[in-house]
Amino acid sequence: MRMQRVMGTELEAIRPFFEAAAMVARDATCHRAKCGSVIVNGNEIIGQGFNGPALGDEASRTCDIEYNLSIKPKYDKTCCIHAEWRAILDATKRKPDKVEGAVLYFMRVDRNGDFTDAGEPYCTTCSRLTLESGIEKFALWNNDGADVYDAAEYNHASYDYFLGATPKTD
Repeated sequence: MRMQRVMGTELEAIRPFFEAAAMVARDATCHRAKCGSVIVNGNEIIGQGFNGPALGDEASRTCDIEYNLSIKPKYDKTCCIHAEWRAILDATKRKPDKVEGAVLYFMRVDRNGDFTDAGEPYCTTCSRLTLESGIEKFALWNNDGADVYDAAEYNHASYDYFLGATPKTD
């Protein structure tokens, strides 16, 4: 499956999930980015998460450290626990039988809490965890629409971004 660009009435059907992810993102405590994710099976939100220090512990905050990119991976644009990780952990605790086949909706918001573009798939850790969990699709908000990827395709795209490779066309 290739990435599907969702607009119009199809977008209106899934927009509430992006809005829910944006609400969660507004709680993010990371100093570098405000991100939120919800995981949905059917029309039920089964997990959610935002980015921030591990366990909410300010002593473990690393947002304000300037990393030498030869040490910190280039793909890790936030220094906290990623929203996707928290959402997956939440879903596997709350509704483990519903994770398989679910959709992860990812949203980035600005300082005012307004929708901003998520960008390209880039985090290989998030892509591998999503794939391993059994989540079927990964949806990103971009350019007032949704880019919906099959989890395996998202994983490949994140590696292509990281490696600077040209995406494969099947």
